[in-house]
Amino acid sequence: MKIKYCDALVIGGGLAGLRSAVAAAQKGLSTTVLSLVPVKRSHSAAAQGGMQASLGNAKMSEGDNEDVHFSDTVKGSDWGCDQEVARMFVTTAPKAIRELAAWGVPWSRIKKGNHEAVINTKKTNIFEEDDKHGLINSRDFGGTKKWRTCYTSDATGHTMLFAVANESLKLNVNIEDRKEAIGLIHHNNRCYGAIVRDLITGDIVAYVSKGTLIATGGYGRIYEITTNAVICEGIGTAIALETGVAKLGNMEAVQFHPTPLFPSGILLTEGCRGDGGVLRDVDGHRFMPDYEPEKKDLASRDVVSRRMMEHMRKGKGIDSVYGTHLWLDISILGREHIEKNLRDVQEICESFAGIDPADEGQKGWAPVHPMQHYSMGGIRTKPTGESQTLQGLFSCGEAACWDMHGFNRLGGNSVSETVVAGMIVGNYFADYCIETQIDIQTDVIEKFVHEKEAYMKNLVSKDSGDDVFKIKNRMKKIMQDYVGIFRDGDGLAKAVKELEELYIKSKNVAVRNKQLTANPELEEAYRVPMMLKVALCVAKGALDRTESRGAHTREDYPKRDDANWLKRTLTSWNEGDTMPTVEYEPLDIMKMEIPPGFRGYGAKGNLIENPISAQRQAQVDEMVEKMELDGKDRYEIQDKLMPFPLQDEYKRKNIRLGDL
Repeated sequence: MKIKYCDALVIGGGLAGLRSAVAAAQKGLSTTVLSLVPVKRSHSAAAQGGMQASLGNAKMSEGDNEDVHFSDTVKGSDWGCDQEVARMFVTTAPKAIRELAAWGVPWSRIKKGNHEAVINTKKTNIFEEDDKHGLINSRDFGGTKKWRTCYTSDATGHTMLFAVANESLKLNVNIEDRKEAIGLIHHNNRCYGAIVRDLITGDIVAYVSKGTLIATGGYGRIYEITTNAVICEGIGTAIALETGVAKLGNMEAVQFHPTPLFPSGILLTEGCRGDGGVLRDVDGHRFMPDYEPEKKDLASRDVVSRRMMEHMRKGKGIDSVYGTHLWLDISILGREHIEKNLRDVQEICESFAGIDPADEGQKGWAPVHPMQHYSMGGIRTKPTGESQTLQGLFSCGEAACWDMHGFNRLGGNSVSETVVAGMIVGNYFADYCIETQIDIQTDVIEKFVHEKEAYMKNLVSKDSGDDVFKIKNRMKKIMQDYVGIFRDGDGLAKAVKELEELYIKSKNVAVRNKQLTANPELEEAYRVPMMLKVALCVAKGALDRTESRGAHTREDYPKRDDANWLKRTLTSWNEGDTMPTVEYEPLDIMKMEIPPGFRGYGAKGNLIENPISAQRQAQVDEMVEKMELDGKDRYEIQDKLMPFPLQDEYKRKNIRLGDL
């Protein structure tokens, strides 16, 4: 039996995992990162558009601060987020972006003088003052009141990932790639590390640690069409679920991005529309202002995706051999702008659609269609990032339900969350590891190792059984057809029933290749049952939630129901069961800084109000009015309305140009 020991074990080599590892290494802990792929090739590199942080530098960002960012995030979440966590996030984000600049991220910078921008399809002149020259720039994104999304052209994730990976290497973090965690070691409701399969040798190894952090990203590959990389199968989420102790939160909250390239599914960043690009239909008509006259093409992602689908249902889509789509027009931005700020988008369009989006007119329009993009749900944690129910297990980034996104995240907030949560949760995680000792018996570790070894041997020993590839493909089709942008009770009931049947079948698959090494079929055989558990959590949560909130849209229950559904879905899985256990965690309106109300975009009046919301709003208004009369500043008012936990070094005030 092989056992490796470390102080801090991080599962996942993307931005969230690496930034957490930096936090642990900075405190002198022996830190190991496990990754399916070389870390600089993780899915974080695919992030294009930018990272939200309320710097307030540029002309179109003036007046931005934590309060505005917080309001946008809460409304974007459709009041599904944890407002304390959202406050922790917006307070730390400006510090994170400046830290990344110090680590070498080449943020696009402001240039003084006149600049031409396209706003609402019209060329507009923006003048930047001399004292803004050289400061970090930002662009517009959906659902935000200010231009807040900082960027490096359209390769933001790539530059951030290289900087954070290099910092990890500088701190001697032990990074091991081509390693897959296939189970967690846990005893008496405490996590002690993971059982890991070496994808090259097939060896099963126990990694024992004081603390374990999962940052494996989302679960988009349970869908047929997704912008997610092939490694985003939700296995990190599944191994937490399979403990029977850790719980998942809001798994039905799945975001569909409006503008993946059709039919390939490769993302065309929200920066395309943030910079002034627009959506067009079969007639070349810009249709979003018809639905969303205020935010137009830059309403939140859930709203834009729904409006696109509605418009295609009306017969306004463009038919092709691959199906129906709409157009994304960025040609109006001009070739110079595209080749400087959207060059990755240009290369993607040239390589995968045979078009140059800088070409004027319809010749340069890119075919787009909403596709699965992001998982708001994940491992349910406390504000510290630790599981609410399994001690010593932490999670951050897309793998976690921390929960700052609620039922819809704003573009740029997830890239920001990776490093911000990596800082905050990483520090809490490091402190836990410092204060904790390993006290698990070797025979308990041995039991977990032998169980996984026996499981692998059993999978390759069967001569007859079901085809795992057929099961996987059917799962993806079910999720695509019934658990997509629009959902209803009948479709979701069918999905849950068939997914359960598929899960039962997946326990009896036959692997034709009998090798324990270099065997992709074996990998599918043990991953697919885990993916089906994740899919069932999504589908069952969606079936039981009889309302529409954020990205969760029930056509048979079209209203957001604050009277009955202002609560977080929790799912867990008991050993031997074929369905998840579903329970709920209520959101306390009387503790909210911003009580539930209208989001500012989407359909008005589509809401069943909770009477407590008006009660809390009156309380908030009274407190604010009194404190303003007493001369209190916005920090004192905010602290009175809703105190929030955060380490002192991150809670200190952010200084902006206007404050000097």
